[in-house]
Amino acid sequence: QVQLVESGGGLVQPGGSLRLSCAASGSIFRIYAVGWYRQAPGKQRELVAQISSGGRPIYADSVKGRFTINGDNAKNTVSLQMDSLKAEDTAVYYCNILTNLGTSWGQGTQVTVSS
Repeated sequence: QVQLVESGGGLVQPGGSLRLSCAASGSIFRIYAVGWYRQAPGKQRELVAQISSGGRPIYADSVKGRFTINGDNAKNTVSLQMDSLKAEDTAVYYCNILTNLGTSWGQGTQVTVSS
């Protein structure tokens, strides 16, 4: 079983930056993909960014050029650098990982963009 621990959420003003981190632990032999999703109140969970092993990262159109995902397979971590934040980025952000043990989700971390 894989455990994911997220950190880095909080309150930030529009135009500001936050960095989310996610650390995975467990009997992980191989990571196939890591990603970040978000869910705003009253909306469905949506993909924000994802990177597959050996592949290029993909981003939701709404965050392209502002968010950057980085994965470190050696440390079993994934981060999401979020710049130029907007009010519409407000949501609970979830880390997601696909490993030899299947798909796992983090507990979620709140990101609030407000003045």
